[in-house]
Amino acid sequence: QVQLEESGGGWVHPGGSLRLSCKPSGRTLSTYTVGWFRQAPGKEREFVVAMRSRFGETKYAESVQGRFTISRDNAKNTVFLQMNNMQPEDTAVYYCAVTSRGLIYSEYDRQGAYDYWGRGAQVTVSS
Repeated sequence: QVQLEESGGGWVHPGGSLRLSCKPSGRTLSTYTVGWFRQAPGKEREFVVAMRSRFGETKYAESVQGRFTISRDNAKNTVFLQMNNMQPEDTAVYYCAVTSRGLIYSEYDRQGAYDYWGRGAQVTVSS
């Protein structure tokens, strides 16, 4: 069992930045593929970005490409999601998810490919 804790959510003006963190309890994150998903009010949860455990291969949703960046700090056993130039449509609950299974690129954005999920962090973008 892997327990994930997201942190860093909050409120930001349009054009602003936030950084989310995802840290597991009792496991080494470097061996897991990590994905970020989000769910906006009244909408289904959607893929944001994923990073493979080995080689650091990443996949971004088109809506965040060029604005969001996923990174991993193995020494801190933490994955970060840096969100820049945020817009009101980025308002959502953001979830961190992991799997120890080796995923292929086409699987990174599939929610069912991930085994463990965090409880989510609220991010609100408004003026």
